[in-house]
Amino acid sequence: MSKETGLTIGFIQLGKPTQNAFVESLNGKFWNECLNHHWFRTLEEARYKIERWRHHYNLVLPRSSVNCMSPVEYAKQTA
Repeated sequence: MSKETGLTIGFIQLGKPTQNAFVESLNGKFWNECLNHHWFRTLEEARYKIERWRHHYNLVLPRSSVNCMSPVEYAKQTA
């Protein structure tokens, strides 16, 4: 346990991806929606396309948890 934060770092067991389902879900979406759709010719192209996907996923993509609104729409509604 860290004295500064009071938090304990916990690691998942090897071969047990279900212990961190959020990361596994995001990883699967990233592969299915981004990496499987693009053939990157340069590092700059990869950075650009991955950033576009990240922006869309984090700000534009509707979420069922907030009545099928995008995070930006939800933030505007609650402000």
